Order: sequence, then structure tokens, then C-alpha cells
Amino acid sequence: MAVPARKTSKQKKRQRRGHIKLNVPNMQFDVSTGEYRLSHHVSPSGMYKGNKVVDTKNDAQA
Repeated sequence: MAVPARKTSKQKKRQRRGHIKLNVPNMQFDVSTGEYRLSHHVSPSGMYKGNKVVDTKNDAQA
């Protein structure tokens, strides 16, 4: 059975595992709507950069 010739150091082990982490979404507070949204995405109410760009279901029925 194969056995490593040398012990893997803490530094090498941590370099290899450096990419294993949780990804936190980049959320920003939108002042115009008062809710959080992903940056560079349209808010759930259809606003983007202070402009109405998407008609939502509630606005389309009214």
C-alpha cells in the first residue's frame, strides 16, 4: 500500500483547501424600493437604477 514519503505540511494542506468556502451573495440595500437585492440585478418590484424596467403582475392588473 502506498504511503507518502513526507508529511504534508499545514501550509500545503491549507493552500489546497483555500477554495473550499461558502459563497455569500452580494446583497445591497435599494433605497428607492426599501428592500435588498443582488447587485446588478433587477429588484423583485421591477426597479433597476431608479427606473421601472419590468412590469410586475400587480402593476399589470391595475
